[in-house]
Amino acid sequence: MTTLPPAQEAFSRSAPVRLWEEGFARDPDRYYAALRAQGPVGWGELAPGVPAYIVTERQAALEVLRDTEAFSHDPRPWEDTVPDDSPVLGMMRWRPNALFADGADHVRYRTTLIDVFDDVEPHDLRARVHRAVNVLVSRFGPAGRADLVADFSRPLMALIFNNLFGLPDSQGDRLNRGLGKMMEGGDQAGEGEAEFAQYVLELIAAKAERRGDDLPSRLLDHPAGLTAEEVTWQVFLTLGAGFEPTANLVSNALSRILGNPLYYSTLTSGARPVMDAVLEVLHHETPLANYGIYYAVEPLEFHGAWIRAAVPVVVSYGALGRFAEREVTSERRPNDASHLSWGAGPHTCPVRQHTLLIVTEAIERLTQWLPDVEPVLARERLSWRPGPFHRSLTALPVRFSPRSPDQPGDPA
Repeated sequence: MTTLPPAQEAFSRSAPVRLWEEGFARDPDRYYAALRAQGPVGWGELAPGVPAYIVTERQAALEVLRDTEAFSHDPRPWEDTVPDDSPVLGMMRWRPNALFADGADHVRYRTTLIDVFDDVEPHDLRARVHRAVNVLVSRFGPAGRADLVADFSRPLMALIFNNLFGLPDSQGDRLNRGLGKMMEGGDQAGEGEAEFAQYVLELIAAKAERRGDDLPSRLLDHPAGLTAEEVTWQVFLTLGAGFEPTANLVSNALSRILGNPLYYSTLTSGARPVMDAVLEVLHHETPLANYGIYYAVEPLEFHGAWIRAAVPVVVSYGALGRFAEREVTSERRPNDASHLSWGAGPHTCPVRQHTLLIVTEAIERLTQWLPDVEPVLARERLSWRPGPFHRSLTALPVRFSPRSPDQPGDPA
């Protein structure tokens, strides 16, 4: 049995910073500051009784993300230490897909995903986004009021991803509901995981029986020869990883844009691109705040902390953004290489360009439809969904001049 040095023993016994509390959603800065005060690696808790090391410093984060010898993505040793009803298991349990694999298995899974997404041409993806935006704005436009979370960003992703994965628009509510429960990690997490898993199983069964012009069919026919079970878990990953963070990136960016009238006017006039707002969110309010989860292969000392095996090591993209050395200003704009929201190393997000295209096109199309949209609430009065993994608005109420889908001047 390894004996810990006194300072490291005290660290592991200190009260963890509880990222599952409601207060974390309201004021993450306070929690990140408490973690940061412990050093580059803090002691936190993802759910009651589920401790984790939280990495809050950029250099330490890069070492975790890039060192495949010392850190693994495989959570199975950790799974043996948590109860079956843990609310974070839905997001963290092992599955045979690219997220939870290392080495040759990871390369095989990742390559198939890159290949099938590369078949989605930018002009085709742009057309899918425009169609989805048009469908949604035609629903709420005549009312002159909307919630850009419940009425726009979340159903938008359901429409786009169902379209890419070969399902009808009518299935969007099932996807939205199951993923939402699972991501929040509360009492309904297990129910949400089961609903989402059933959704994916039905989808793969349908595509195994009859192929279509969609991503699951391409995965089933890929030369890598994935089994139906492997395809199921790649789809489970890509639907989940595509839907939730992208929806949150849209709504988080819109809240920043609409909360600053001068900023909004520069966007609608074309003086400033939407991408600037999106990159600011990725820097300072990233939607997938604490989901860079690794495990030490062997116990090791790391940046002043004694890291035990089978305890999650979480790269906190949220904390990294909050403690960025350089704030973004109008003179010094962000760029997509100066933050870590996409990860780094072998597990870097393989479809970030697709994500950025979806988000920027959705926001631009919305502002073309609703050029005078304005928030109902000041940004500091908005509320955020609970959960340790994400930064996600509960609602973004807005008002605007009513728009009818057949009135003159509609976007082309």
